[in-house]
Amino acid sequence: MSMKSIRNMMIMMLGLVFVLAACGEKSQEDVVSKLQDNLEDMSGYKAKAEMVMSTGQEDQVFQIDIWHKKEDMYRVSLTSDQEEKGNQIILKNEDGVFVLTPALNKSFKFQSEWPENSSQPYLYQSLVNDVSTDEEASFEATDTHYIFTTKTNYQSNNNLPYQEIHIDKDNYTPTLVKVMDKDRNALVQVSFSEFEMDPEFGEDDFSMDKNMTTSASDTPVSGQGDQDTMEVVYPTFAAGAELEEEKEVDLDNGKRVIMTYTGEKNFTLIEETAETLPTLSSPEPVNGDIVNLGAAVAAITDNRIEWHHNGVDYTVASEDLTREEFIEVARSVQGREVK
Repeated sequence: MSMKSIRNMMIMMLGLVFVLAACGEKSQEDVVSKLQDNLEDMSGYKAKAEMVMSTGQEDQVFQIDIWHKKEDMYRVSLTSDQEEKGNQIILKNEDGVFVLTPALNKSFKFQSEWPENSSQPYLYQSLVNDVSTDEEASFEATDTHYIFTTKTNYQSNNNLPYQEIHIDKDNYTPTLVKVMDKDRNALVQVSFSEFEMDPEFGEDDFSMDKNMTTSASDTPVSGQGDQDTMEVVYPTFAAGAELEEEKEVDLDNGKRVIMTYTGEKNFTLIEETAETLPTLSSPEPVNGDIVNLGAAVAAITDNRIEWHHNGVDYTVASEDLTREEFIEVARSVQGREVK
């Protein structure tokens, strides 16, 4: 073989190497396009994840079971490692958006655009939307993952402006999401352990009746016999106010504590032994939004936020607090038993 032939063959081989290398590298646009195709093609998914929230004095850890069925069916079950009295479920079906506490037969119905109205670190379509719409998103590839850093869209919490999203290279599903503060400290971390695309669903898997019944069957009923064990919990953040008055009222099945805070921002905190409602109770309508406090899912309106945790119902009411202050007060109540 002549030298010229050998040289031409080497050039061809080098060209082939460059072509193969180029074919193996995906750009940010390629990955986003594949994520969008994944979302479009799948009929739904089931996923399991653990969420750790480091937004208070103690980490809040809970397990999340996520179901989605096209077009607009969602079921997100959240069970806190600190919650001894059952789980909470965010449910969206053809009848609306609900937050369920099956152990108490309690349910709230929201006039809400959830989940489209805010970033959701445990929902695939929310993550895909965030990496698709943020024109300033950064992108890098490791041996096993594509990693995006994007802005978040939290209407009720501007303290978490960034997120880092890890996408598995093989199946383009999320494995890890870190939600970060302005200094890029990860305050919320969602670690996915399972992600199944195109699963089978039962006909009534997204019905309120089934979720209230099956989810309550394996959990103890709260509120009965708790009157001697309910401990008063005080917020560590009070928006510049101080506790002015505290009243305790005996109830048939427990007690109610009413705390009045006055100062720069006035508000009232009510803690009450949770009472199990009759099985056929109708959902309580809420003209507000869903907020994840970490250990509980809360309902927030313009002048109040309320939630259930570990056998106790909590309400913060105020005409002065902003939405962010409502949430910060509520989160600061968690896990601080003082009395």
